[in-house]
Amino acid sequence: QVQLVESGGGSVQAGGSLKLSCTASTYMYNSNCIAWFRQAPGKEREGVAFTTTDGDEIYYADSVKGRFTISQDDAKKTVHLQMHNLKPEDTGMYYCAAPRFRTCLYREVADFVYWGPGTQVTVSS
Repeated sequence: QVQLVESGGGSVQAGGSLKLSCTASTYMYNSNCIAWFRQAPGKEREGVAFTTTDGDEIYYADSVKGRFTISQDDAKKTVHLQMHNLKPEDTGMYYCAAPRFRTCLYREVADFVYWGPGTQVTVSS
């Protein structure tokens, strides 16, 4: 049963923008934490942005603060990641994920057990 599906990836030049979307099942979305992770070739997966689906708690990796914005669309059970001023180092596969305990308190990769298939983001210099 597919519960998280990403969309919106693509290729852009440095300085450009992309908007990713993660659509969740109703069960997965309600009263939960939804996060965006990314993984570049040869590197470990890292957390990029996290939000509770009520929007009360939002966290960003230092590397994306001021450039990325995570937001929620309750009607569509979707979490968006708006990315501006993209850099080549933002290149990677982007995944949305939900945690084991339905909280954003724990934000390590191992705390997230539900994953979408991913969407590729490529930023060229």
